[in-house]
Amino acid sequence: MKKTLGYLFFVLSFGVWGLVALLPFLELTKGEIATATTLLIIGGEVAFFIAIALLGKDFWSKIKSLFTTLK
Repeated sequence: MKKTLGYLFFVLSFGVWGLVALLPFLELTKGEIATATTLLIIGGEVAFFIAIALLGKDFWSKIKSLFTTLK
């Protein structure tokens, strides 16, 4: 259950960016868009850190290795 929840938070943390991309197409004021964008980005970061906490050090090592091999 812990691992499933971790993967759910991990996917959610990236899915937030899709919502951020949709905000300009909604009938919102610029202030509402700015507020929603800020809250979504912070929520996505929190979801990412929760996912890392739930999935553990091995998962974090896999993510880091993806970026270190791209150099």
